[in-house]
Amino acid sequence: MRIKIKGIEGMTPDEVDFELQRGGKFVYFLYCVSLLVVTIKRPSDVYFIRAGESAVLKGMPFTLISLIGGWWGIPWGPIRTVQCLYTNLAGGEPASPEVIASMRAGINSSGQA
Repeated sequence: MRIKIKGIEGMTPDEVDFELQRGGKFVYFLYCVSLLVVTIKRPSDVYFIRAGESAVLKGMPFTLISLIGGWWGIPWGPIRTVQCLYTNLAGGEPASPEVIASMRAGINSSGQA
């Protein structure tokens, strides 16, 4: 399974490793949408956050989706909206080692992301 990672377009594996050593990270964000009795909570694609970049700003679209569309489900809408907001405003959820391994395999096999 090929995982889509945003933010590494045009980067070589060495450049990704360099950014990781400087404090870069792979994260995903959460968003939720509710329709009265149904609330759906989903992860975003994986994002590469370079050292010095704001993960909170990168996650803002998902935060806004949750703020606008997440509250309306009973009873899970408010609960899951708060979970999404907490995760996104904390800088996202770290991507699993499996995601990172998949990313590296994809770069190494094709020579690019």
